Amino acid sequence: MKCKVNEIQISYKEQLKTSVVITSSKTANEVIYEHWDKNTIAVYESFKVVLLNNANKVKGIYQLSTGGMTGTLVDIRLLFAIALKTLATGLILCHNHPSSKLKPSEMDKQITEKIIKASKLLDIKVLDHLIITPNGDFFSFADNGLI
Repeated sequence: MKCKVNEIQISYKEQLKTSVVITSSKTANEVIYEHWDKNTIAVYESFKVVLLNNANKVKGIYQLSTGGMTGTLVDIRLLFAIALKTLATGLILCHNHPSSKLKPSEMDKQITEKIIKASKLLDIKVLDHLIITPNGDFFSFADNGLI
């Protein structure tokens, strides 16, 4: 009996040579906010991840999910599939609050903790989780001792 199975191929090609280095939550916010759709930032929540190399250079930004006005789901398996495929060694998590409230919810804290636990198994650092608002303000989990 011949068994046929799918062949798996993994590839990742950097299109741009980036020189953007994340040195603080402020620079992370500037990079993320610049790449956020200003037409929707006040309408619904989205969750993005900034993928970094070992020197904290930005490899890219990936939008993991789009939700409703008060929340969005995060599939951790998809997050780490992207991180592993891009050979990222560091992550900055980010989502927006259309309401402009900067205080993280209990769900925000729980998903951050869950992602950090998973990242340790894969030796990938979660450097921060930012909450951004339509006017460009932000809350940093790292700056506030939550990471």
